[in-house]
Amino acid sequence: MRGFLDILERAVFRHRLFAIISFALITCFLLFKATQIQLDASFNKNIPLNHDYMKVYTKHEKQFGGANSILISVCDADGDIFNEEFFTQLKAVHDQLYFIPGVNRPLVNSIFAPSARFVEVVEDGFAGGPIIPANFTADKRGLAVVKENIEKAKVVGRMIASDYSCAMVTAQLLETDPQTQEKLDTLAFAEKLETQVREPLSTDKVSIHIIGFAKMAGDVAEGAKGVLLFFAIAIAFTFVMVWLFCHSLKLTILPIACSIIAVVWQLGLLSSLGFGLDPMSILVPFLVFAIGVSHGVQMINDIGKKVSTGSSTRVCCQASFRALLIPGGIALLSDTIGFLTLLTIDIGIIRELAITASLGVAVIIFTNLILLPVWASYMRFEGSVHIQAGTHTDKPNLLDKLRELLVKATDRKPAGFIIVFTAVLFAVGYWQADKMRIGDLHAGAPSLHQDARYNQDTFLISDKYTISSDILKVIVEAYPAACTEHDVMERIIRFQWQMENVAGVQSAVSLSSVAQSVNAGFNEGNLKWQSLPRNTASLVQATSRVETSSGLLDGNCSVMPVIIFLNDHKAETIDHVVAKVKEFAKAEETDELKFKLASGPVGVMAATNESVSAAQLPMMLYVYGAVILLCLISFRSVKATVAVVLPLYIVSTLAQALMVQLEIGLTVSTLPVIALGVGIGVDYGIYILSSMVGQLKQGVALEVAYRNALAERGSAVLFTGITLAIGVSTWIFSDLKFQVDMGILLTFMFLVNMLGAVLLLPAIGSFLWTDQKK
Repeated sequence: MRGFLDILERAVFRHRLFAIISFALITCFLLFKATQIQLDASFNKNIPLNHDYMKVYTKHEKQFGGANSILISVCDADGDIFNEEFFTQLKAVHDQLYFIPGVNRPLVNSIFAPSARFVEVVEDGFAGGPIIPANFTADKRGLAVVKENIEKAKVVGRMIASDYSCAMVTAQLLETDPQTQEKLDTLAFAEKLETQVREPLSTDKVSIHIIGFAKMAGDVAEGAKGVLLFFAIAIAFTFVMVWLFCHSLKLTILPIACSIIAVVWQLGLLSSLGFGLDPMSILVPFLVFAIGVSHGVQMINDIGKKVSTGSSTRVCCQASFRALLIPGGIALLSDTIGFLTLLTIDIGIIRELAITASLGVAVIIFTNLILLPVWASYMRFEGSVHIQAGTHTDKPNLLDKLRELLVKATDRKPAGFIIVFTAVLFAVGYWQADKMRIGDLHAGAPSLHQDARYNQDTFLISDKYTISSDILKVIVEAYPAACTEHDVMERIIRFQWQMENVAGVQSAVSLSSVAQSVNAGFNEGNLKWQSLPRNTASLVQATSRVETSSGLLDGNCSVMPVIIFLNDHKAETIDHVVAKVKEFAKAEETDELKFKLASGPVGVMAATNESVSAAQLPMMLYVYGAVILLCLISFRSVKATVAVVLPLYIVSTLAQALMVQLEIGLTVSTLPVIALGVGIGVDYGIYILSSMVGQLKQGVALEVAYRNALAERGSAVLFTGITLAIGVSTWIFSDLKFQVDMGILLTFMFLVNMLGAVLLLPAIGSFLWTDQKK
């Protein structure tokens, strides 16, 4: 290791000008590439495509539609849709949505769609036609006819609100834009929903409410613009705090500038590799900045203290580079590997986040551990640096008093109290963390506040209709013409009935339930005949009236989805319903008849939740395995490794307990926080212990070694923990609910990991290094 350090030190500091010019050129190039990066929100990135549910989903997506849908509810202010203005606007919404690129046009549905038809029993048999007649005029007579047709078609609760105050327009989206043949730009599509549908077609009497993945992603992206403001606030606040820390404008600029360069490199590399920035990962650049500042402050702290002794700037920078490259590099490698473990999760958005975060953390090694000391070596700091280097006066200052207070953590009695208190806290935290749920815990979009327009639209649609956007499709796979077999249809209707009686299910529909209604129609509408005929010919007659465009069967009647509408997509609701589906399938399916999960938005959520659940434990094992291995390589001490990793694990557990208390489920957007918590915490411990280990190996007493470590690096650890915690605490004012949640969690982790490094680590050390007491 020393030989490598010697070579690298000579290579960097003997060619300082070349290094500075190289960094400048790379930064300019990557800045140009960073300006080309775009927000990218693709629906398929949120899907674990290799999950069994999603294999069923993709297999039948073209025939029965996917989960990427848009629901538009057009509502009348007076609560009665039967007026000319409302029908004019409803048709306009249908037509406008139909022609937006990216919409799967055959699957656009409303009462104005050609597939929206009614059937009625008349003296001669059956009669029917479109709900909206070809010669429709929105006058009193025409509206009366449409109202009759709506009731005959039995679309109240689905296409028409239960109280006749709203009407629904739905559509499925394509993953590829048919005009450009490129991946659909979800955020641009969301903007078109606003500029081409909601804004121009809303009136004083007609309101438009839109939900669906694309609209949610658009609203999150809109709210994410505020991240730039919080980023600017964090930079300004950090600048002030660093200046107060070192009282040197030059030293203040260095870590801030190098951390911003790290963010530029991160975004530039992402753009160069062909990646965009997902709205859900837009907070990652700030975290890269925060981690960069943490390491940058350690470097200027070390440089400043060496400069204050009277040595030349170049010698001081070179010595700081040599002293901090290994501990800083180990800490950042731990962070990087921690994020790379997220690649094991087969969900595109998490894998992209892993790449985004690991790239950002990795470049900090270059910008804050190499560029910063080289850049600083060209500056003059004499007379301008006032960083506390230790107690040099007879009168101790506040920092000295705090240091002496912290050193008491190495005494057995205080250490014992700290460990017992931590153990109790850990036990409570572990008990709470065990209650953490996988998936969303609230109705609506959890990324947005409950009073956000998107969530208010969601609640309105759930309230007005007997269906919701939370749809689970169970695909019944059989054999050709299976719908003409009574046993098959009977099993399907029995399955539907059981699902309709499961808590959390709003309603359900299947080919069998429609066939029952058709059979009653063939028998003068008598409700006694609303059952499945046992005669094959009669069953053929009942099912032949159902078109393939209904989404209830395929062309040869071998695949028949059961569409289940849930009250919400909370984790407990999904888990309960999916468990009931599996229970029925296990008991009732045969070799030729399978009830397969799943399609629809809830099917995607169920697959995602199961993937996250399955990946949680392996991810944590990989993260801690990497940290333990790197600590063993760095410190060559099992004791030192235990002293670093144990507080890290305790804080991670407490962070999960906090998620339970805040009612934050483990989802695609929150799972990375678990890896992040380890990454943030390991930095503090490694910096403190790297300063102690060498002394301990030389036989220095633990108390003395810890006091020296605090004098050397403790003030920087305390400063960065408090500064970064205050910086992210401003996120509680964000328009995005998930940013508020992340702000609270990160504030907690910055502070508690810092406390773990300066209190728990030495307390554990007092029981590990028992032979090194005064």
